[in-house]
Amino acid sequence: MPEADNADLVEAASVQGPFEADLIRNFLASHGIVSIVRGRTAPFVYPLTVDGMAEFKILVQPDDLEKARDLLTAMPSPDGQEGPPDAA
Repeated sequence: MPEADNADLVEAASVQGPFEADLIRNFLASHGIVSIVRGRTAPFVYPLTVDGMAEFKILVQPDDLEKARDLLTAMPSPDGQEGPPDAA
């Protein structure tokens, strides 16, 4: 996705940790939706998830938002429930 196109991206989901974010990004890509992940982690040996320090946002084009949210709602998760933990 060209850098100039990043200005109009919208948040499809927000998760805690880079592994969940990559899982969602790859899941969306497998359904033809291009997304990017924006987030931050503290520079620790053991990543912490305190006060949003490990929050990652999955961003998509506005035209793909509805489809992305529908897919994320139906996305299988490791604990057997549907959808990612904090799909927006």
